[in-house]
Amino acid sequence: MSRPPDERLHRPPLRLPRPRGGVFGALRWLVAAVLVALAGLLLAAGTPPAPAVPSASVLVAARDLAAGVSLTRSDLRMAQLPRTVLPRGVLRDAAGAVGRAPAGPVRAGEPLTDLRLLGPPLLRASGGPAAVAAPVRIADPGVVSLLRPGDRVDVIAAGERARVVASDLPVVAIPVPGGDGAAEGALVVLAAAPDVAARLVGIASTTRLALTVHGR
Repeated sequence: MSRPPDERLHRPPLRLPRPRGGVFGALRWLVAAVLVALAGLLLAAGTPPAPAVPSASVLVAARDLAAGVSLTRSDLRMAQLPRTVLPRGVLRDAAGAVGRAPAGPVRAGEPLTDLRLLGPPLLRASGGPAAVAAPVRIADPGVVSLLRPGDRVDVIAAGERARVVASDLPVVAIPVPGGDGAAEGALVVLAAAPDVAARLVGIASTTRLALTVHGR
C-alpha cells in the first residue's frame, strides 16, 4: 500500500509582505526607519554642555543699603558675576568701600562701583575735577525728600530778601536723617567748587537755606 504524498512538499514558499506603495513605499519606510534611528542616537548622546561664561569676583551689597550711612564689612560680600554684565568701575574688594557711604540707596546683590559711593570719583564725575563735597542743611525737609542723586539745584538764602547763593549744583547724596531729632531741616550733599562750598558754609551758619530744583 503506497503512502500519500507529503502535503508539506507541495505548499507554496513563505513570502514576506511587500510594503504598500511598491518601490516608493519601501523607500519611504526605509527613510523613516533611518530618521528614527538617528533621533535615538542623538537622544542617547545628550545635549552638549553650554560653553562656560567668563566670570569675575566683585563686591556686592550683602543687604539693602541706605544712602549716607558708612559701610561696614557685614554690609558687603563677594560674588561671582559674568564679565559681560559688569559695569565700569566695579569694586573688587571690600577695602575700598568700608567706611565710605553710598550716595543713594543700594539693593541687596547690586554690584558696587566707584560712582555709587561718596568719594573723589563721584565728585569729579558730578562737579568737575576740583569739586568737593558740600553738606548743606535745608530748612524744609519736605523739599529734600523730593530729591535724588543726580538732580541739579540752586541754593537760596531764605531771609527777608531771598537770594540765590549758588547755582546749578549737582546732588551727590541725601544722607538718612539721624535718630536724635536735634537738628532742624534735612541734610543734602552737593558737589561744588571749593570757593562755592566755603561760601555755603559761611551763609548756612547765619541764614536758613532753601532749594529750587531744575527741571528733570
